[in-house]
Amino acid sequence: MAASESSPRPIVVVTGGGAHVWAIVNDIADRVGPVSVVLEVPESKKRLLLGRARRQGWISAIGQLGTMVLSRLGKRLLADHAARLIAEERLETEPRQNQPIVHVASANSPECLQAIEKMKPGVVLLNGCRLLSKDMLAAMPCPVLNYHAGITPKYRGMNGGYWALVSGDAGNFGSTVHLVDAGVDTGGVLKQARGKPGKGDTISSHALRQAAFSRDICVEAVADALGGRLVTIDPGLPSKQWYHPTIWSYVWTGLRTGIW
Repeated sequence: MAASESSPRPIVVVTGGGAHVWAIVNDIADRVGPVSVVLEVPESKKRLLLGRARRQGWISAIGQLGTMVLSRLGKRLLADHAARLIAEERLETEPRQNQPIVHVASANSPECLQAIEKMKPGVVLLNGCRLLSKDMLAAMPCPVLNYHAGITPKYRGMNGGYWALVSGDAGNFGSTVHLVDAGVDTGGVLKQARGKPGKGDTISSHALRQAAFSRDICVEAVADALGGRLVTIDPGLPSKQWYHPTIWSYVWTGLRTGIW
């Protein structure tokens, strides 16, 4: 769909930000219509640690936090690789000067809901934000979709591309756009895209790589939602939720397989 065919109802993206998010936002804006962004403050590392410790135990939580810190460090050390990827794929990874952005503390905050209700969107796309509460979902005035960097339902949760590679399932290195329900990436699948990691890609750059080959499905799903054409598909895959690898398993797997 060309920008000249833009919908009279706004498109809203709710996100915590990131280069891969802006690549998708800008592509949707060019090919479907104007996008308003609701930008939440990401959860603190302390809050994440406490939540994961409650669910998985302190050892796993601390190990996962170590990998998250290493991944963030990797983004800095491998900045040249990311820059080449962005240039080769022609990704626009920064908000444009005229980009409407509403800042909120959380995607589940009353301020977020008020902002969305005021915009009267035709579709809300989640991309890298908190899991919405049942009450928040029930109050949404339009279809709510989620962009997930993994093939669902087989790779729900975190680092879907990485886990597909580590599992010897490179054919499922991909992304999904799905309807949002109360579960973790459990909503009905709308679109999926599969691709391949590039030379030098690691867990730090997978999100950018996946965004590069998944822009089309985001555009298509948003356009379908605006046109009242949403149809789910059955990928015929088992369902499993994944988490960040612990730092010790990540390093051991990288040394053993070369998958970083």
